[in-house]
Amino acid sequence: MFDKFGEMDSCEEINELAENLFNEGDTESLKLMAKENGIPEEMTDLYLSGEMPELCDALTAALGKIEIESADLKPKEIMEDWVEYLKGQCMEDEHFAAQVRKKGKSLKGCIASLLKWSFGHQQEIDHDIVKAANMTNVRRVTLGIPGMGQAKQLIREYYGGAA
Repeated sequence: MFDKFGEMDSCEEINELAENLFNEGDTESLKLMAKENGIPEEMTDLYLSGEMPELCDALTAALGKIEIESADLKPKEIMEDWVEYLKGQCMEDEHFAAQVRKKGKSLKGCIASLLKWSFGHQQEIDHDIVKAANMTNVRRVTLGIPGMGQAKQLIREYYGGAA
């Protein structure tokens, strides 16, 4: 992830590098940089052909970063829901999309903040529920998964958006 060109802080940084590579005639590096940042190949082709003035905008840069990080993380179940919420927020709020793209912010870091909240808010599960789940050898079960409302707030807080 971000191995050759490093993690970029913004769509402006991506576009500046794209312009420099384009001006140098280094289309192979430009394509590699775009792929490394999750920019769709079709957009790269449009940029190279002159049909788009910039390689990406804040939304494309954020969604690209999320896609690259998701491919690495391979989220399942509730984490997939969190990722979809994150994508939706990027689509609704350009400022939030720019925050997602920031260096040092990551999908793993976001999920870690949700996990931290979860461990800090565990509640003991009623013995009858534990028994009904056929967990007879277990003395105590706790659960601390945030509801979707709380998860949304935590996600927005992690990326620096309004809660």
